[in-house]
Amino acid sequence: MTKTYKQVFIAQSRQKAVDADHRRKINHSLLQSDIAFNKGIDRFSDLQGARKMANAIKKHTINHLDRHLLSFEKKFRENGGEVIWATTPEQAQNAIYSICRKAEAKSVVKSKSMVTEEIHLNSFLSSRGVEVVETDLGEYIQQLAGEPPYHLVAPSMHKSKEEVAALFHKKTGAPAGLSPEQLTQFAREVLRKKFVQADIGITGVNFLLADIGGVALTENEGNGRLSTSFPKIHIAVTGIEKILPSVKDLALFWPLLATHGSGQHITVYNSIFTGAKKNGEKDGPEKMYVVLLDNGRSGLLADPGARESLYCIRCGACLNVCPVFRNIGGHTYNSTYGGPIGSVITPHLKGMQSHAHLSHASSLCGACTEVCPVKIPIHALLLYNRQLSAKMASRAEKLAWKVWAKACSSRSIMNMANGKIKQKVVGTLFSGAWGEHRKLPVFAPQSFNQLWRKQRQVK
Repeated sequence: MTKTYKQVFIAQSRQKAVDADHRRKINHSLLQSDIAFNKGIDRFSDLQGARKMANAIKKHTINHLDRHLLSFEKKFRENGGEVIWATTPEQAQNAIYSICRKAEAKSVVKSKSMVTEEIHLNSFLSSRGVEVVETDLGEYIQQLAGEPPYHLVAPSMHKSKEEVAALFHKKTGAPAGLSPEQLTQFAREVLRKKFVQADIGITGVNFLLADIGGVALTENEGNGRLSTSFPKIHIAVTGIEKILPSVKDLALFWPLLATHGSGQHITVYNSIFTGAKKNGEKDGPEKMYVVLLDNGRSGLLADPGARESLYCIRCGACLNVCPVFRNIGGHTYNSTYGGPIGSVITPHLKGMQSHAHLSHASSLCGACTEVCPVKIPIHALLLYNRQLSAKMASRAEKLAWKVWAKACSSRSIMNMANGKIKQKVVGTLFSGAWGEHRKLPVFAPQSFNQLWRKQRQVK
């Protein structure tokens, strides 16, 4: 019998929650993130003011998404680029493969992109004879391991340096026991050859700029620039929500993204692309495409209760502070986007019926909301998803809760059962949901109401 996403999630969560070695590794990584973040935010003279401004800009942009996207398309086409609209992952996959086939591409280099993970682009192209190489070091490690990214910003944060060294030795023939510095140098030598040989470079997008028709890309390793410089074709793949009204907004959003993502004031490499290289220009691709992916985002836009989730700039800060993520890790979510924001958007992108359980994987402590650079009320959106999923309950479940509510709201019915009967009923109904690692509440032989009436001799 095939297990549901919920059953797999619960089983893997129980396993990871008691895995001391896994917790040690991610807590070490998250501690470094916490230290860097706390230092980074001190550079803002008014962090709360910056967050409020970012929220206002994203609110305006998402509320006028159609206008800004059309403005971007017009400008980008005027600059010589091509825009491809994709409603589904399949449309995006086929469009990208069509470009590869037309160019007779044999190899592709990729810089970090969560949207390409969302549409499973690597496996799609590889199955059609196109070699795909991840060039971000963390993503390269995950590709060698045959695993998806573990975290939005730090794809391989769950692996120790010893595990990475063993992986390189096994998969690439690197000498055993290399240090992190030696591993980085080894990967650099391997990937430099791939950059030169590649026919096409594929990147993600941090921000689309409506006023200039620009694609803003931010990274720390230089692999993004190499992926867009050596190959003759550059394909940028992005969700439609990544738009900003103006290039001037980067002065606010780039520092916010850098600080909340990695604790930096600004990332090392920040680039803006407005199309293929022009006549007389020496650098840049001969052709540039931007693939605008919907894949359920229009549904989020149409729902006022969930719309604010489209403000997300994919910094990963909410994952870093989430007590659930800290215990079960990123792969347990079995979705492209993990952690609190992933638990908000995944049920809408992949189906509330099959993924509603993710919205219950939260303590609703509000730490995610407090740290979000664009002030998304993430814990409130998780609660909203729970309300939506409750409406989808079966008739039997709705009837059961109706009977339960009736019983619990009636003092006479509650007093009909003694403590042993209540214990048996609750144990039968809720022991599975309560979990084997927690004890069920113990009911007293008599309720407070019964004791009160007995003491006061009230009938």
